[in-house]
Amino acid sequence: MASHATSRRTSLDSEKETALTSGPTSEHGDVEAQEDDILPHRAPTHAAHDKEGAPLEISPSHLSVPAQPGIPNGGFVAWLQVACGFFMFFNSWGLINAFGVWQNYYTSTLLPTATNSNISWIGSIEAFLLCCTTIIAGPLFDRGHARALVWAGAFLVVFGLMMTSLCTTYWQLMLAQGLCMGIGAGGLFITSVAIIPSYFSTKRAFAIGIAASGSSLGGVIYPIVFHRLQPQIGFGWATRVIAFMALATLLLPCLCIRMRALPPPRKKIIDFSGFRELPFCLFCLAAFVGFIGLYIPFFYITEFGSSQAGLTPTLAFYMLPVLSAGSIAGRILPSFIADYLGPLNVLSLCTAAAGLLGFCWIAVHHTLGGLIIWALLYGAFSGAFVSLQPSTVVSITDDMSIVGGRLGMNTFCAALGILVGNPIAGVIVGNGSWVGLQCFCGGTLLAGAVMIVLTRWSRVGWEVKMKA
Repeated sequence: MASHATSRRTSLDSEKETALTSGPTSEHGDVEAQEDDILPHRAPTHAAHDKEGAPLEISPSHLSVPAQPGIPNGGFVAWLQVACGFFMFFNSWGLINAFGVWQNYYTSTLLPTATNSNISWIGSIEAFLLCCTTIIAGPLFDRGHARALVWAGAFLVVFGLMMTSLCTTYWQLMLAQGLCMGIGAGGLFITSVAIIPSYFSTKRAFAIGIAASGSSLGGVIYPIVFHRLQPQIGFGWATRVIAFMALATLLLPCLCIRMRALPPPRKKIIDFSGFRELPFCLFCLAAFVGFIGLYIPFFYITEFGSSQAGLTPTLAFYMLPVLSAGSIAGRILPSFIADYLGPLNVLSLCTAAAGLLGFCWIAVHHTLGGLIIWALLYGAFSGAFVSLQPSTVVSITDDMSIVGGRLGMNTFCAALGILVGNPIAGVIVGNGSWVGLQCFCGGTLLAGAVMIVLTRWSRVGWEVKMKA
């Protein structure tokens, strides 16, 4: 048997050599087919030829394999996902942007004996859990569970608002508004930023910026609704109306979110591989430092307007919607520019501008006009710090199958900054130092801008004209 197989192999090799040197192409193909049939453990010879640079022969079997669909960069389904992301931002970061109106009500009416720092912990825990849960939610998204994340997140946000409407004590607010809503918002947020890169490449930052503007609109609408309804129908029903609004606006993402096929994700539930890359480490540090001071004006602008700027309670309240209104433009326009100049370039400039505006806050308490202009500008430049975070993480991530996990890790670092920043600000204000609060806000943002510049250096060097 062995001698017979050896003689057949020798005969086949001689036939192949003859076909390669003098035989026609068809005979060449026949010899290859015979050899593949006899020796199935060897790779087909046309693959070897391709590795050596020989032209690859097109056969019906090649043509029958469908081409992998590319990123659409537009179309109804793609922009529908942007709309879904908009409403998920509207009901995640939008509610956190609006927390200042609840903080003002809690300190003045519901819990008058609680300090600003203690009340700030409710909003800080909510924001922290929004960011923290993305560590688990990001890998779940990579494994194709986007719809489950949206349904769970929508339920927890609406349920948390309903339970908040029944709260009368501090610990109840912490559980309902801090814990329940924070976890639910995390599932909505990670899906809103991770779904869009699979539909857009050339317009990625702009599409994410449009979705992120939903949080700014939420920061405008929700405080006004609460402020206007609370004196008429009470705290409970005003909060329930907001819960019904959240339910209505979350129906679209619950029904229409749709994932595209992505490469299979890594097996690890939590992937720390990004922290072995210098650009990712530096950018996560920038997110941590920047978010320490970023939301201080959103939490304290109303109290500042009434106690330091001499505004009436109504005008002081409307400083928060003005701040959020400026953030709408700040999330869309810089994102549009980032598609041409690079997200790191635009983000470094906007973060530096927001840091400088933090120090300018010291000088604008004398006039209403100056405070309004400052609020619009700070909202615009600080909004870019939020909307360009996902685009930057995507731009420094080479493997799109783990982009959800990377976004989760980056957002967790931001969560740590939010967790400590606003309570520290509450302590500073409690000691009567508004200038210290403003310097703390500006200083942390400028430090974040420095870290973003270092991230850019680690990615492309010091070449100013380089897109990054």
